[in-house]
Amino acid sequence: MTRSAPDSCPGVLRLHQAADGPLARIRLPGGAITPDQLRALAAAADELGNGSIELTSRGNVQLRQMHDAAALAERLERADLLPAPTHERVRNIVASPLSGRSGGWSDVHPLVAQLDAGLRAAPELAALPGRVLFTLDDGRGDISGLAGDIGVHATDEAEFALVLAGRDSGARIGADRAVDTMLAAAHSFQRLRGEQWRLREVADGPARILTELALEPTAEPMDFVARHDIPIGWLTQADDRVALGAAVPLGALPARTAEFVAAVEHPILITPWRSLVVADMDEWTAEQVVRVLAPMGLIFDANSPWLAVTACAGRPGCAKSLTDVRADAADAVASGRVLPVGAPAPDLSGVGADQVVVAGRQHWSGCDRQCGRPAGPVTEVVAESGGYRITGPRADDRPH
Repeated sequence: MTRSAPDSCPGVLRLHQAADGPLARIRLPGGAITPDQLRALAAAADELGNGSIELTSRGNVQLRQMHDAAALAERLERADLLPAPTHERVRNIVASPLSGRSGGWSDVHPLVAQLDAGLRAAPELAALPGRVLFTLDDGRGDISGLAGDIGVHATDEAEFALVLAGRDSGARIGADRAVDTMLAAAHSFQRLRGEQWRLREVADGPARILTELALEPTAEPMDFVARHDIPIGWLTQADDRVALGAAVPLGALPARTAEFVAAVEHPILITPWRSLVVADMDEWTAEQVVRVLAPMGLIFDANSPWLAVTACAGRPGCAKSLTDVRADAADAVASGRVLPVGAPAPDLSGVGADQVVVAGRQHWSGCDRQCGRPAGPVTEVVAESGGYRITGPRADDRPH
């Protein structure tokens, strides 16, 4: 497949002109953000934009209606959220959020910093497409199913599987070679890709990369599937401290709520499921955080129907959308027409489009492009003239 248009993924220095105004996307490698950085984002959202921070499916964030691009860039540079302007759009790195704190074979968060530094140190990798995704899975299987381009998946404490185009290549590498191998694969992809944006679009791309890296499959490939076991609620860490996982309805975090999250003054991770984790707390602090943030709209209940719903931007942010899908999805949740994951599917026969009850994981879209659709089986709720078309659940076989 040949691309007829240039890669137009937004960043901080190249904003996307959305229907409701300029949109900035800020990369957060591994989803990690400090309290001070979150305060900087909240202030920018409040003073330069629409007052909300959007969480993305890659653990990044977006700010909408940015009316002063220069002021935004200056603020983010001061907050160390723009450490390499030439490489800002290619720092798409997702990692197992709870790695090193609970479960998994190996703590992959140190590898995030090493990979990010390696990307920024290579001038030629600045030309990678903004859609390339690097994945670091500590072996629990939460990240490798997210259809990344280049990644590693821990098979034990000292070994990783090399993941190419979202699949296990069969090649195995030592933990000490993981980052260097990923960087070498990124260089190889840049040489091979032509005008393609994703590795899966390059003919025999994974095999050609293995050849360039002089690696051979030595193990039976593992199967990766998209998982949505979002870390929500009270999460006891291996050191007996507490992490709290909080869902953010439709991924929209109000600036004021973000300020309260930052005020906890503990490590924060943005997850690929549009949620966040606040880590390394004692039990008393965690209890106070829930008491303050739950009334502000953050979801700490793993059975909440909000965990079942994702949505595209819809109106007014997208000119192609037929309706305000986020408002419609929120109304469906509030009125009990969205059932939690695991609930039995309802009988939809004879039910009007404005009365539909949808059970389980679902994605609401304002048009047939279905932007933001998560990987894996999901029911599709797509706007059309006169209401919504409901299809599924079915797996998504499209590139992400």
